[in-house]
Amino acid sequence: MNSASDKQRCDQAELVSLYALHALPASDVPVFEAHMRACSDCRQEMEALRPVIDSLVSWPIDVLRPSESLWGRLADRIGADTGRELVLPATQPWSEPEWEEVAPGITCKLLSTDTERDRVSMLVRLGPGVDYPPHSHGGVEELHLLHGELWINDRKLYPGDYNRAEPGTADKRVWSETGCTCVLVTSTRDVLR
Repeated sequence: MNSASDKQRCDQAELVSLYALHALPASDVPVFEAHMRACSDCRQEMEALRPVIDSLVSWPIDVLRPSESLWGRLADRIGADTGRELVLPATQPWSEPEWEEVAPGITCKLLSTDTERDRVSMLVRLGPGVDYPPHSHGGVEELHLLHGELWINDRKLYPGDYNRAEPGTADKRVWSETGCTCVLVTSTRDVLR
């Protein structure tokens, strides 16, 4: 799928999406920022991604998290309707999830869990030469490759590629020769073999 124009792109351009999503390892950030200051391809890629990243970052906060004043008004209203004083629990500030090593060479950053639908969203990193365990899919699995190359059975994925697996299907071999990072949305009912 590589075109002639892809071959003339900066070889670090695929790291821009990781940088924009704050998924680049902290130790790599200063080096990549220095590179991006000198690389017009990477700066251009970042500018192209900025509207998308900004919309992803701002949308859930505005829509899904009511303001403190709204919580207070709701508590007052419910208290008035029930004849009780409602005490709101203290809000917990959001903190960036940590990367966790789940197996040798495999680290994950859990982004969200939907217990009602048995789904999880996470960033997954495989080190160079690492295999992910064979598994069957308990629900739909969606994978978007951000960095590196990834083999899923006989299909080789490149940065930007998407893979969807249906419930009941299985991946016999998932591995990365180069190391990779992906966004994975999958079922909590998957079965490792």
